Amino acid sequence: MTKVIKIALASSLLLTSLNAGDIIKGSGASFPYSVYQKWLKAYNKDTGVKVDYIKKGSSKGIKDAKARAVNFAGTDKPLSPKALKKNGLYQFPGVVGAIAMGYNLPGVSGLKLSRAATVAIASGTLTYWDDKLISDANKGVKLPHEKLTFVHRADGSGTTYNFTYYLSKVDKKWRKTFGAKKSLSWPGDHHIGGKTNSGVAALLKQTKYSVGYIDYADAKNNAIAMATVENRAGNYIKPTLKSFQIAAAKASLDPKKDFYSVIADPKGAESYPMVAATFILVPSEKPEMNKKVTKFYDWCYVNGQDIAKGLGFVPLPDSLTAKIRTYWEAKGIK
Repeated sequence: MTKVIKIALASSLLLTSLNAGDIIKGSGASFPYSVYQKWLKAYNKDTGVKVDYIKKGSSKGIKDAKARAVNFAGTDKPLSPKALKKNGLYQFPGVVGAIAMGYNLPGVSGLKLSRAATVAIASGTLTYWDDKLISDANKGVKLPHEKLTFVHRADGSGTTYNFTYYLSKVDKKWRKTFGAKKSLSWPGDHHIGGKTNSGVAALLKQTKYSVGYIDYADAKNNAIAMATVENRAGNYIKPTLKSFQIAAAKASLDPKKDFYSVIADPKGAESYPMVAATFILVPSEKPEMNKKVTKFYDWCYVNGQDIAKGLGFVPLPDSLTAKIRTYWEAKGIK
């Protein structure tokens, strides 16, 4: 190889390296994917900085973070301070969203699901749509005597973790038998699984007489009917931005605990019960890249509120983002 060719090749590799370094790479949770996509496009337009985020599910996002395969990872299942320390990671919340019970029930709208019915659907013990557990909450609605198909995530998922955490708070038997998990072998014989929330949306749309848990944004974007669900106070609450905001206001996210908290099933007469915060993981040994990541999220906290609201997500309140910025400063990543 001639000296000229070697120099040209070296220059080409350097240029490629520099270009690659301009991209902040992330992966993980599909729950916040729609808002992250809007944010990164707006951020690129405003600053010229490119951020890439691939939805893989929370389990794979955590694996990517641990393996240092990406610059940041998204997870809807927060890691404990002990797990963060063990893996050399920092953690902070990105946004708050909600899980909806989407359904495909021809001829029926405005479906209501009690807490007991939701647990029974997930447990595989509720077989038909006209079961008393459903019909009691839907007086005057003609429910078909058709077998119910439960749609769930097939991959390791923070959405599943938050949904099963909610079920664990609602039902002692569920908590003792299954608990809160990112993935599990679902009981019963009338369930199907889809990869990522988009996969669940596709199955709900194509499967008549189905019902399943899905993030609100994907349900909304796919025009999937969403049930009104019973909250902790015994009231039936529609999935709306207002009811999500009321629920999110009850959240306790403490920087001293690396914001480790699951916020499902909050108190409050008007709180929507299935809300979830989604989190960002960054490696502790890469402060310069982390500063680029936190700069992106800081921009989102300030400039991305309308985008988040438009998709049905709850922007973090100023009191919380102030705590996050203090956390970044303490870790040397702001």
